Amino acid sequence: QVQLVESGGGLVQAGGSLTLSCAASGRTFGTYAMAWFRQAPGNEREFIAALARNGSSIYYHNSVKGRFTISGDNAKNTLYLQMNTLKPEDTAVYYCAADVDSDDRWESWGQGTQVTCSS
Repeated sequence: QVQLVESGGGLVQAGGSLTLSCAASGRTFGTYAMAWFRQAPGNEREFIAALARNGSSIYYHNSVKGRFTISGDNAKNTLYLQMNTLKPEDTAVYYCAADVDSDDRWESWGQGTQVTCSS
C-alpha cells in the first residue's frame, strides 16, 4: 500500500496561486500513476490531473488546462499541483490518489487539503 499526505491548501484571492504537495510513502515513487482530484460541497469528487508512472504522460481536466501543472519529484517522493489564476469555482477539498496496482483504479487516497478562492 501507499500512504499519501497532502499539504499546501489555504485561502487565496481570485487570480492568485497555490502549490499543493502530496508526500508518498510505502512504494517506490514513480512506479505507479498518481492523480489529483477535488470535491466541492454538494458535488461529486472530480478528476483534475494525472501523472502516469515514470512521468510518461500527463492528463488534465479541461477546466484546469493552462492554469494547473502536475509534477512529481522522485527524490522527494512528492507529487505537486501548481495552481495559477485561481477562480472561486476552484474552491474544494483537493485529494491526491495513487493507482498502486496499475489497474486503472485509485486504491490509495490522502486525507485532503482545503483550497478556498475568494472573489
